[in-house]
Amino acid sequence: MSSEVINTSTNFNDLGLAEPILRAINDAGYTTPTPIQAKAIPQVLSGGDLLAGAQTGTGKTAGFTLPILHILSQKPVTDLSKGRPRCLMLTPTRELAAQIEESVKTYGKYLPLTSTVIFGGVNINPQISRLRKPLDILVATPGRLLDLMSQNCVSLANIEILVLDEADRMLDMGFLRDIKKILAALPKQRQNLLFSATFSTEIKALADGLLNSPALIEVARSNSTNEAIAQLIHPVDRNQKHPLLAHLIKSNQWQQVLVFTRTKHGANKLVTQLEKDGITAMAIHGNKSQSARTKALAEFKDGKITVLVATDIAARGIDIDQLPHVVNYDL
Repeated sequence: MSSEVINTSTNFNDLGLAEPILRAINDAGYTTPTPIQAKAIPQVLSGGDLLAGAQTGTGKTAGFTLPILHILSQKPVTDLSKGRPRCLMLTPTRELAAQIEESVKTYGKYLPLTSTVIFGGVNINPQISRLRKPLDILVATPGRLLDLMSQNCVSLANIEILVLDEADRMLDMGFLRDIKKILAALPKQRQNLLFSATFSTEIKALADGLLNSPALIEVARSNSTNEAIAQLIHPVDRNQKHPLLAHLIKSNQWQQVLVFTRTKHGANKLVTQLEKDGITAMAIHGNKSQSARTKALAEFKDGKITVLVATDIAARGIDIDQLPHVVNYDL
């Protein structure tokens, strides 16, 4: 596995992206790329494979969506076959998939490219209908993608670029077998981009089998802490956790608090306890319907509820700018 030194840039205009993409970036209010974007964008534009160590919140989604939009827009296909996307972005959770496709739409709004997102937990029929139309970019979770492939609703024969996002989380969630089935359906000649917060032995094995002489970039190394965040620990008995949390929220007048719990049951119980204390709260986890999860996230972002309680897996992909308070309720 080769590692290259990649020049970083301080301005999106210096990265070689097409003018319609720069206009969309400007509309979104961004001028300076994050470190992962400055490193990843030139590498992806070069057409080479990439192994990137980057955590949620580093700006990695734009790090791959921007250059992919550029590449696809520079090679327009006049005859886009139905159900045969040119780019596949695989990701572990529904929330992350929805967020990535939102990013594709935001940055590609001045381009004639088409995209859609597919994931489980919602009606499959609208997804089947959408796949009957031409498509450039498909964002998907592994299980639903395999369902649609088995029904011959989507073909991966035309894939030019593959993105595996949050690869470590996909392996944690038991998707390795699904991923291997999906990889087997892809053309041999393609560009591969793998993003992972950690590089375990399993991730390295996956990367070795998938990537061809990749550039290696890492930002915000795993196990490091963000120096811009003040971190406090309150050692407290289990039965005092909820009263302490309620006290901290009320006495400090916290308005937006994301709380991580270990279990779905624990998340539901905490929401009930906080509501009794007059603190508005909602939970998101795997047992909640997709519409309930989307509603809870939207109301939390809009400030309509004070506390969003999430299990770790459900919380992957939640990206809230300037989120003031995060509480790890169960260590």
